Amino acid sequence: MRSFTTFEIQYAHRFLGFQGEAQYLHGHTGVLTLEVEDTINTGVNMVYPCNEIKKIAWEVIQNFDHALILRDDDPLLPAILSVYEEQGIRGGTTTNKQRGPAFKTELAAAYPESRIVVTRETMTVEGMIRIVYELLKDKLNIAKITFTSGVNGSVEEYIPGAEKERCPLCGIELDENGVCSKCGYRK
Repeated sequence: MRSFTTFEIQYAHRFLGFQGEAQYLHGHTGVLTLEVEDTINTGVNMVYPCNEIKKIAWEVIQNFDHALILRDDDPLLPAILSVYEEQGIRGGTTTNKQRGPAFKTELAAAYPESRIVVTRETMTVEGMIRIVYELLKDKLNIAKITFTSGVNGSVEEYIPGAEKERCPLCGIELDENGVCSKCGYRK
């Protein structure tokens, strides 16, 4: 069975080298849906608490919300970083509280202090799905990711990994010692 949750993110990007409207810097509202698969957890009668899916995923996904997403070879990137430097905001400000931990993968790198995500390829709905899966595949038993942005959308299904041993009191995955990080249950 599956549980799912959705996220709405606002972001700006452009398609470098594209011969159409998308070559200009523009913004979107994107909707990301994560489906997690597992057995029904005895005791709490659920696959996985959706609020926990949201908490685990948001730590990573929030780096895309209200962010500028550019390809690593986009000439706008150094120009924007230079302006941020001149304005004293490249390293972040005390008001920049909505940010997850920085990350760097083969597909993308997040610089949350500047609210910038740098991608290897042009950011598309398909690209977003690939990046999110790479970042969350070891944290959640992902069965499907859907991402829509404007009139564009894409979906990818996955074969979930092994079932996770979870707490019978709250449904959270137990750590390697059989302890629940949320309620303290011990196996």
